Amino acid sequence: MFDYFNPYRIFKINTYLQKIVFFSFILVLSIGLVEALFLSPEDYLQEDSVRIMYVHVPAAWISLGIFSLIALLSFSVFVFKNKNFILISKSLAPSGMLFTLIALVTGSIWGKPTWGTWWAWDARITSMLILLILYSLYLLSFRIFEDQDRSNKISSIIAIIGVINIPIIKFSVDWWNTLHQPASISLTEKSAIHSSMLVPLIIMTAAFTLFSFLIFLMKYNTELIKIKNKGLKRL
Repeated sequence: MFDYFNPYRIFKINTYLQKIVFFSFILVLSIGLVEALFLSPEDYLQEDSVRIMYVHVPAAWISLGIFSLIALLSFSVFVFKNKNFILISKSLAPSGMLFTLIALVTGSIWGKPTWGTWWAWDARITSMLILLILYSLYLLSFRIFEDQDRSNKISSIIAIIGVINIPIIKFSVDWWNTLHQPASISLTEKSAIHSSMLVPLIIMTAAFTLFSFLIFLMKYNTELIKIKNKGLKRL
């Protein structure tokens, strides 16, 4: 199952999926924006600036999730010797990098009224900056090295080593005394966020997930076109 890969058939499926994902994204985003900007309440301390959360938090979640998936796929490359995992990882990385940048920028904007500064070398912020650097190195490895096998190997190593940064980002607010607030949502404990804010946060997360999936499909099709131009029927 892992040996053969038909880029022509997958290209047609992805093209069809793009239309469905695009319209789903527009619908969910519209609902999310109405909930986040108009229906959700102000915070009793941060007032309207808390609405940045509906962009900042989903962007951070998705950036962490994508890099974790890339690391898993990169590890699978060494186990299964399947180059399609590299293709998927390479197509996921741009959206992951984009959402990492969004998380950093919105975090800085949110930090100004909350902390009184645009930037602080806080443990959470610094580790997120490292994540952005890791994404950059991962993508650059495909451009720097002309030999495909070598670039695939180096990019996979970057992702596997870089995944160590994911738990550091997650638990940085617990391990160190930081400006960043502790996690308000937990799978094992009751959420500290009221449902009036939690619902739009979940909807915006779904919208951003669809958007990242859309970027992935577009990038993946671009890679498939490259394969098609080379006249290859499998990886």
